Amino acid sequence: MIAQLLVATCGILHVVFLFLEMVLWSKPLGLKIFRQSREQALASAILASNQGLYNGILAAGLFWSLTLEPAAWARQAQIFFLLSVIVAGVYGALTVNRRIFWVQAFPAVLGMAAVFAAI
Repeated sequence: MIAQLLVATCGILHVVFLFLEMVLWSKPLGLKIFRQSREQALASAILASNQGLYNGILAAGLFWSLTLEPAAWARQAQIFFLLSVIVAGVYGALTVNRRIFWVQAFPAVLGMAAVFAAI
């Protein structure tokens, strides 16, 4: 139950990331969150939208993994999508900003630990 809750939480986070990157990127809240000027945001909006789409795909995969049967298939999908989130979060932390690890990768690490503990 805890593992499923953490997987769902990671999915919800990625829906939020999608919304931030695809809808709010060049809006005042997006500018504040991503610490950029309007000019920077407008110049990178297409890239941000692409990032948002990938975050949406990760969210969809995480939510899909919660519906799979048998349980072994669900765990395999959860491990794949959580590992994908961890890799993306670590890469973002190394190349963009360290706080990305805590916002993106760390919840997935907790989810992964819970999935393995449930086996």
